[in-house]
Amino acid sequence: MSPVETPSRTARPAVGERAVVSGWGRTAPVSVTLVRPTDAAQLSGLLSGEVPARGLIPRGAGRSYGDAAQNERGAVLDMAALRGVETIDRHTREARVRAGTTFAELLEALAAEGMTLPVVPGTAHLTVGGAIAADVHGKNHPRDGSIARHVRSLHLCTPAFGELEVSEREDPELFAATLGGMGLTGAIAAATLRIVPLRRPCFVADVDRVESVEAAMELMASGGGHSHAIAWIDLISRGRSFGRAVVNRSREGEETVSAEQLGLRPAHPGLIARVPSPVLRPATVRAFNRLYWLRSPRRGRELAMDMGEALFPLDAVGGWNRLYGRRGLLQYQFVVPDGEEWTIRCLLEMLRAKRVPMYLATLKRFGSASGGLLSFPIRGWTVAVDMPAGAPGIGEALDRADLMVTAAGGRVYLAKDARMSPEQLASMYPQLPSFLEVRARVDPHETLRSDLSRRLGLTR
Repeated sequence: MSPVETPSRTARPAVGERAVVSGWGRTAPVSVTLVRPTDAAQLSGLLSGEVPARGLIPRGAGRSYGDAAQNERGAVLDMAALRGVETIDRHTREARVRAGTTFAELLEALAAEGMTLPVVPGTAHLTVGGAIAADVHGKNHPRDGSIARHVRSLHLCTPAFGELEVSEREDPELFAATLGGMGLTGAIAAATLRIVPLRRPCFVADVDRVESVEAAMELMASGGGHSHAIAWIDLISRGRSFGRAVVNRSREGEETVSAEQLGLRPAHPGLIARVPSPVLRPATVRAFNRLYWLRSPRRGRELAMDMGEALFPLDAVGGWNRLYGRRGLLQYQFVVPDGEEWTIRCLLEMLRAKRVPMYLATLKRFGSASGGLLSFPIRGWTVAVDMPAGAPGIGEALDRADLMVTAAGGRVYLAKDARMSPEQLASMYPQLPSFLEVRARVDPHETLRSDLSRRLGLTR
């Protein structure tokens, strides 16, 4: 087992300071007391000691879109100091990493050892702890599942029992509740993850332009030896252009490389542009979509893409969430099970009829669920739609969308949510009672609280 050196940092002590934080959507900034624990022992002490009146919640990179990692007038645990890759074992194919480490940092360290992760989220700036708490998925879910499938164990700090090493063998109920549990069962200090050999650090893609969402689903379900698949959907253009899609199906290169042969850092995205001010308007998005459609291959085959372009396309633009202006953005991501594909068309047509401006939309396929009690993915299809939070009538339209998703047996992603009701949560997540039982055992006094947990009735 080889230790991995990480850049030295001078961590500030866990002294509270006032700060204003928000989710990535920037819809509801709140004032909090920000506390920065420097190690697991200090983190555990904060959870078991005298707790602020409104509790506390861990926060990673702040990339959850809604209010999951904020706690108005309460405390927030900034996990940035708990970072670094502790060990990489190429023989057991496991890596031990601290929760505040970003995927960019972890993938860079793994690449130096000729290894990588089987599943990554859509941004390399997410932290490992935050990704596990949200049970993130990538573009290869039908083959490799979400990150929960590749978590071997967790170093979890709980209010009731202090520091625990939790796994599928050691307290499987707590393990399942923590995977996708939005930080409400304990603060993750470190995790042991499954890793895989890094093959040629590029992707080979097949790109197709299709005329409808239905055609995109048919193409993505056809197989063809691709490991990753995603479709961009045009939901703002008028007439017959509404719903057209560009489908990108890709696979990793097939030649295995050694650490010595590896001459690049595959997932350390640079900020090509920093967005200074809001620029999105329906007309500008419509023009961009038309240009993107025309520039995309009608039927491109065996196109080379680097890893950053394939896995983290939006990381090329720093602060892209500011494009939506002062009131921020909502990302509505939902999943419906196989057999309910028609709901996607009905829901999108309803939003169009309500004149909701849908600026960016993507479609992905899901495979089997991970087993996390509040994990989002189920076998079926997921659509994510970005829209300006200040659009007239958007609240009423999304409430209606929730009802359509629930009727189809689907659910909304908690890591993206900023406005759902407790009633819809209970309908969408049937294992919620089991989650609440586990939470009551490890946090009987509701030390861990967030704006999301209060809004959804998970805590007082």
